[in-house]
Order: sequence, then C-alpha cells, then structure tokens
Amino acid sequence: QEQLVESGGGLVQPGGSLRLSCAASGRTFSSLTMGWFRQAPGKEREFVGASGRSSGNTRYADSVKGRFTISRDNAKNTVYLQMNSLKPEDTAVYYCAGRLGSRVSTNLNEYDTWGQGTQVTVSS
Repeated sequence: QEQLVESGGGLVQPGGSLRLSCAASGRTFSSLTMGWFRQAPGKEREFVGASGRSSGNTRYADSVKGRFTISRDNAKNTVYLQMNSLKPEDTAVYYCAGRLGSRVSTNLNEYDTWGQGTQVTVSS
C-alpha cells in the first residue's frame, strides 16, 4: 500500500520557478507510473504530466510542455515536478498520483493512489 505526500508548493512570482516533490512510503514505488494533476478553482482536475518507471518515459499536457519537467528518483521513492516560467494560469492545487504498470496515462481515472495536494499560487 503506497501513501503519497506532496510538498514544495507556495507563492511564486510570474516567470519564477518552483519544484514540487512527491514522496511515497510504500515498497512498490519503482513499479508505479507517477502522474501530476492540478485543479484550479471552479475547474475540473486536469492532467499535467506523468512519468513511467524511469525518468525517460514522460508525457506532458500541451499547456505545460517546455516549462515543466518530471523526474523521479526511485532510490528515494520520490517523483519531482520542476516548474519554470510559471504563469498565473498555473495557479492550482497540485496532486501526485500513482498507478500500476508502465503505461503513462493522461486519464486521472486510471490512477488509484493520490496525495493530499499542495497549493501553488502564481501571482504578482
């Protein structure tokens, strides 16, 4: 049984950077595809990006491609979301999630383990 805990959220200026971390407490982290999702006020939760069992297998939403980077350190049971060139539109609660298998899915319904979320606010 995996438990996911996000950290690293906060307030940042437009154009700034922030790195989120998601730490897993279970023993099967390296077998999980890890995704990042976000939910802004009044909006549906949306896909941000995901990583397969290694950092080289990643997918990103068009809205963040080129600005956000997912990496993972399986030895530390941690996945990261590096966010650069942040925009006010990136303001949301960010969640990490895990699913079994190697398929890097964009569908939140295919993820079955979720963290509590961390707030990211991009504002001047």
